[in-house]
Amino acid sequence: MALGTYGITRPADMSPEDVEIIMNYTPSRDVTQNFVLKKLDAASLLTPYFNNNETGGNTNEILGGLYNLKLPADQFNKLGIYTLMIRPAEIRTVITDCGVLSSLPNVKGIVIDLNNVPSQYRNKFVNQGLVGFRVEYLNSDGTKIPNFFRIITSSFYCEPVVQNLTNTIQKSIRYRYVEGATNLLFCTLSPSSSPTNKPSATPFIGQPNQNIIITNTYFNPITTEIEIVDQDISTLAIALYGNQTKSMEDGIYTIYDSNNNIYKQYNLYEIKDQFNTLLYEVRQDRNENIDFSKAFNNITA
Repeated sequence: MALGTYGITRPADMSPEDVEIIMNYTPSRDVTQNFVLKKLDAASLLTPYFNNNETGGNTNEILGGLYNLKLPADQFNKLGIYTLMIRPAEIRTVITDCGVLSSLPNVKGIVIDLNNVPSQYRNKFVNQGLVGFRVEYLNSDGTKIPNFFRIITSSFYCEPVVQNLTNTIQKSIRYRYVEGATNLLFCTLSPSSSPTNKPSATPFIGQPNQNIIITNTYFNPITTEIEIVDQDISTLAIALYGNQTKSMEDGIYTIYDSNNNIYKQYNLYEIKDQFNTLLYEVRQDRNENIDFSKAFNNITA
């Protein structure tokens, strides 16, 4: 019997609205304190690519995993190192209640009031809109419970109902699913059921009024580093291999780019002592006083 090999990794085809970009800037690698983090608008910086005839897909179909990242000049305008963290968007909200379904008392879940959800993310809070999202929990002091999360397995609109229960320990408020849109969403989580060997050990899924972070799982967070410098490979190549001239009369040394435009210009001269002994050879930058009469075409014409 032949054994097949199956891949499990797929390129992400998320929307830019599902992404957050966090930027940290430092002028050098020696600066390791007082980090200032800034959140950038991912929707304006990330642009997805779409299939075309050469890739064999529909032109309206996003080419998964390939996005263009734009670096706006007003944000990336200093020399130094920019560290970008590209992660799934975090939706911060609060648990309105932890309850059970009236028709299925064994089904436990958390209830979220859509009025406590940021407006730009409310389109996710629909029937089955949060399936696969991750839920992380915050303590009362605002710290996150480390390395602890739950996965949403279903989400439906719901409404509270009151039931008369013989057991006074149980809550009389329960929930039922409704067809139309309401302000409440009932989300079941995994794991939420007790193990068979200890039915009393109910997994923690949160508590009322607890702050939570809901995150999509469309892709893994990545961190990339962008360093903005004075010179790159192309400009260094110009200095090494580009056309150059030296005026013998006034000692002006000129370097030209690939289009024979003046790229750099220097004064070359010597310094001697009172006995006419040569002490130094000097190359002085002329960036503030470029002599455009030394254009390459003027000299070689």
